[in-house]
Amino acid sequence: MSPTRWTTLVTICVVVALATWAGAWALVRHGGQVDETSWLVVGVELLIAAVVFALGWTVRQYQHGRRPNLDPVRAARTAALAKAASYTGALLLGWYGGQGLYLVTDLVVPGNGRRAVVAALAGAAAIVLAVVGLVVERYCRITPPSDGELSQPAA
Repeated sequence: MSPTRWTTLVTICVVVALATWAGAWALVRHGGQVDETSWLVVGVELLIAAVVFALGWTVRQYQHGRRPNLDPVRAARTAALAKAASYTGALLLGWYGGQGLYLVTDLVVPGNGRRAVVAALAGAAAIVLAVVGLVVERYCRITPPSDGELSQPAA
């Protein structure tokens, strides 16, 4: 599994934000309104980030010799979860960022200021999720064996 590139995450975020902004603009233009983001979203994003970090910390402790045993499958699953968290954070940042950008440009509508603040907080929590995913993915990397270790026959 190749490491996640931050440029890929930024590209995903920008594309989703532009699509969300355009969708919100079209929705309002046709008589609808942008739904309010729940405060629960912020808490759930931060909770998921905390779980991913805790799982990654276990892998990091094992690699530094502070944890005697760790199932390799668990470490691989943690790496996959970290990758998923970083992509999810980028997608959610684009989604809530696009909503927030639209709402900020239409502050004459009552309530849009509050909706923009909650969308911005959800976007900030999505950044935390993406960064935690990248950090935990780094925790799960193993250094390849040196050439001397590869050439020695197994006993």
